[in-house]
Amino acid sequence: MMKNKGLLLVLIILGFAFAKSPVNPLPEGFVYVKDYIPDLDVELRYLTDHNFVGKPIDGYHTNTLILTKDAAVALQKVQEALRYQNLCLKVYDGYRPQRAVNNFVAWAKDLGDTINKREFYPEVEKQFLFSEGYIASKSGHSRGSTIDLTITDGNTGEPLDMGGAYDFFGEESWLSYANLTEAQQNNREILQKVMQANNFRNYPKEWWHFTLRWEPFPDTYFDFPVE
Repeated sequence: MMKNKGLLLVLIILGFAFAKSPVNPLPEGFVYVKDYIPDLDVELRYLTDHNFVGKPIDGYHTNTLILTKDAAVALQKVQEALRYQNLCLKVYDGYRPQRAVNNFVAWAKDLGDTINKREFYPEVEKQFLFSEGYIASKSGHSRGSTIDLTITDGNTGEPLDMGGAYDFFGEESWLSYANLTEAQQNNREILQKVMQANNFRNYPKEWWHFTLRWEPFPDTYFDFPVE
């Protein structure tokens, strides 16, 4: 009887050990952002077909936001600052595997595949997406400290009007775009100021795109999947 009890105890202990150990642990320096910002609204667009390619992208297996720890801590401060204004963050992309970037490059070379052109790049010819800076063979996202996001209303959860949609390839996405209403311009300024105050710098052709200053892996492009 005692022997059976001892065996049962060992099995229970082993069960807890395996339950707490992830099958594929993150590389050192990376974290799951929900552990730092539990209420963060995450909608990884490349997990879905609602993106400029028109289908789920290689390397995205779950709607889980991954960033470097440094970026997650900084983003936590952004969320806390916005809460005082009854605002919140909504994230569309964070860490992006290199295989996803390779997927974009292969898609861009297939000039006949324009299924979502009308929504995402109506005024840009597909063969010019590289030269105009909308697609590249290497992405800051793969270094783990770049993030795409917007701001939502704290009461409704609806994104604020930024005068242009996420991942739109065109002048409407540029910070220098002048044809905005006063409200749209103010919303963009709120996002810019709160991100800059927490050491994120913007890519001027994409109002939603920010990279942490002094990122921990400035020259390393990772390829582990989002899972």
